[in-house]
Amino acid sequence: MSRAFNRKKDKSWMHTPEALAKHFIAYNAKFLGNTEVEQPKGTEVVRDAVRKLKFQRHIKKSEGQKIPKVELQISIYGVKILDPKTKEVQHNCQLHRISFCADDKTDKRIFTFICKDSESNKHLCYVFDSEKCAEEITLTIGQAFDLAYKKFLESGGKDVETRKQIGSLQKRIQELETENSELKKQLQTLEEQLLIAQVPPGGGNSKVPTDVFDMVPFSPVAPLVPLPASDTSPPPPPARPADIRKDLFGAEPFDPFICGAADFPPDIQSRLDEMQEGFKMGLTVEGTVFSLDPLDGRC
Repeated sequence: MSRAFNRKKDKSWMHTPEALAKHFIAYNAKFLGNTEVEQPKGTEVVRDAVRKLKFQRHIKKSEGQKIPKVELQISIYGVKILDPKTKEVQHNCQLHRISFCADDKTDKRIFTFICKDSESNKHLCYVFDSEKCAEEITLTIGQAFDLAYKKFLESGGKDVETRKQIGSLQKRIQELETENSELKKQLQTLEEQLLIAQVPPGGGNSKVPTDVFDMVPFSPVAPLVPLPASDTSPPPPPARPADIRKDLFGAEPFDPFICGAADFPPDIQSRLDEMQEGFKMGLTVEGTVFSLDPLDGRC
């Protein structure tokens, strides 16, 4: 059985579940940037990305550009990357899209994670430089992922099945409405045929044959169909209020969007399926070595 979260070295969680579920944990770091990678997991994958971004940052630093500072807000809803002053969100990485997270076990400063972009569906590797708390940040992301996965199993997983049932009911309702519309058209056609059969052709020059009781004989071509109630019929019963109206089967109309826990936006099914796929892949968190040469040790 695959686990949603795993790390090569077992570590205890850093925070209480309430801190990540009801609030968020904030960290300050320098953002080296992000770059596209080919795979969602792998030490060598993130190592190459770190080298690439560090090299680009060295060039920018030689040109007088500073490494931008950011604030990370980690919760069960994702990892937000914000401007520390304006609090403007630069990137919002949902946890089920994060597949790999690693920190540098040598200098405790560099950490990175791979996240699948929500628009392009490409895997992007984000690289940061923190003040000797890289391992704590990666563990916090791992804990948030673990809590989010459990929450999904408790609620979201059930919602997937609920949504499928609602979709099936919606389809059946649409089929019944189409069938009802066709029956109404057939009924109208039969009534018109009956009226035509009762009118003599030729503008009254010929008389429709009748029986001894002066009745039009029955013809299978024009079957008898109940006619609409005449003016002498008793008045119809008063209409039911709109809130307790019944459909043609005598049942209250079904509204799939007034179902309590199943009150979803139209695209929730695809989102839940995506979350299910992401959590099933799991998050791998590990320590590795990014600084392989002296020039690569500082940004």
